[in-house]
Amino acid sequence: MSSFKQQPRLIISHQPTPLEQAPRLSAKLGINLLFKRDDCTGLAGGGNKIRKLEYLLADAQQQGADTLVTIGGLQSNHARQTAAAAAKFGFNCELVLQDVPGTPRVDYLTNGNMFLHELLGVTVYQVPVKEDCHQYANSLVARLQQQGKRPYLIPIGGSNAVGSLGYLRCALELIEQLDEQALKIDQLVVATGSAGTQAGLLAGLIIAGVDIPVLGITVSRPGSEQEQLVLTLLQQILQRLGLDPALANGKVHANGDYYGASYGVVTQDSLNAITTTAQTEGILLDPVYTGKAMAGLIDLCQRGIIAKGSTQLFLHTGGSQALPAYISAFN
Repeated sequence: MSSFKQQPRLIISHQPTPLEQAPRLSAKLGINLLFKRDDCTGLAGGGNKIRKLEYLLADAQQQGADTLVTIGGLQSNHARQTAAAAAKFGFNCELVLQDVPGTPRVDYLTNGNMFLHELLGVTVYQVPVKEDCHQYANSLVARLQQQGKRPYLIPIGGSNAVGSLGYLRCALELIEQLDEQALKIDQLVVATGSAGTQAGLLAGLIIAGVDIPVLGITVSRPGSEQEQLVLTLLQQILQRLGLDPALANGKVHANGDYYGASYGVVTQDSLNAITTTAQTEGILLDPVYTGKAMAGLIDLCQRGIIAKGSTQLFLHTGGSQALPAYISAFN
């Protein structure tokens, strides 16, 4: 634990985020459902990436960086939060954003997070679908260095062993909240994509010695591929903290049945899940991550795979700012 506490961090987010009951949705699903509201982290509308950015920006400061560079889809919540954090701490910010085939054309290119990127005053490079966005970002970093700037490259979703420490901290925060409220949960359900949120949560639970199963509902790839991605990152986090990477064995579980055609492309079940959650709890989910994760949770409850009467915690990772980009999908 001492090694974790020594990791440099900037305080950006509102913490702790609320842990709240969802009584009407619980009744509909036949379970006791709790929400961990990481859509309420604050900066530029909040979301889970801010926890990661607390460690990434501290690392960028230590390295003397003056420009943040990151990668994502055009409607990337991570890119919005990176842009906002850059504004707050005086970094320049350059976003390498790739179009996503199969998404709505009417609002996707200009509304939602794309509008917010513009509002936050960052430079956006729109990369065509067939171009390698990682290669583009590496070339951009080299160009910035040639111009005398000091760029710091943040991976997709802020998901490396540094950024994931934000979700290690979140797991410890959650354990404390559960203890304070005398709550016991049977499972934690989370949307999983770039892997840092799920891997960080598992690292925190391992460090705390708390055995809560974490089910990742994948948003972009089959479950087996996602499990390997999360496992590799979890092992890297443990190694960074001087712990045995073998502690990760048997901890990673992901379900790949609900992501649909691809990342960023909505499914009818995810649209239904967003609508149901809004109309029962007044909570806004997003089309890319939490909508698909909630669709999975609902289906697993309806099929009896998640036991009736069990207590499930849904980690709301944010992203409702992207909803206006998907208006035509709802219509």
